[in-house]
Amino acid sequence: MENIPGFTFFAKAFDYFEELAMLILTVSISVVACVGLFHVVVAVIRMLMQTGLNPTSPDVLQALFGMFFTVLIALEFKHSILVMPDAQAHSLTRMRSVLLIGMMATVRKFIVLDLNGINVPEMVALSGAVLALGIVYWLVRLKIGQSSAS
Repeated sequence: MENIPGFTFFAKAFDYFEELAMLILTVSISVVACVGLFHVVVAVIRMLMQTGLNPTSPDVLQALFGMFFTVLIALEFKHSILVMPDAQAHSLTRMRSVLLIGMMATVRKFIVLDLNGINVPEMVALSGAVLALGIVYWLVRLKIGQSSAS
C-alpha cells in the first residue's frame, strides 16, 4: 500500500486527525465529568442539609448513586480513549474498557430502576446483558493474561 502515490501523506494526515479527535474527545469528556462531579457534590450537600446524616429515602439514594455512576462512566470512557497505542494487547485493553463501561451503564440502570413499576422482561434483558458482558470481560481478561505471559 505504501507504493500507492500519496498513501503516506494520507496516512500521516489521518494520524493527525485521530490525535486531534482524541484530544477533543478527552477535553469534552473531562468537562462532562467535571460538571457531573460538581452536580454530585451539590446533590450530596443538599441531601445532608435536608436529611442530615440519615439518608434513608430510596429515591434520594437512587438519584445519588445514579449520578455517581454517570461520573464513573465518563471517567472510564476517558480512560478507554487514553489507552496508549504502544501498550501490550492494545486492542484487548481497549475492549476491556468498553466492556467495563457497558457493565457500569447496565448496573447504573439497575440502580435507578423504579421497583414499583418493575417490568419483568426489562429485568431479564438487563440481567442477561450483565451476565453476557461479565463473561466476555472474563474471557478478555484471560486473553490479556495469556498475552502478557508470552
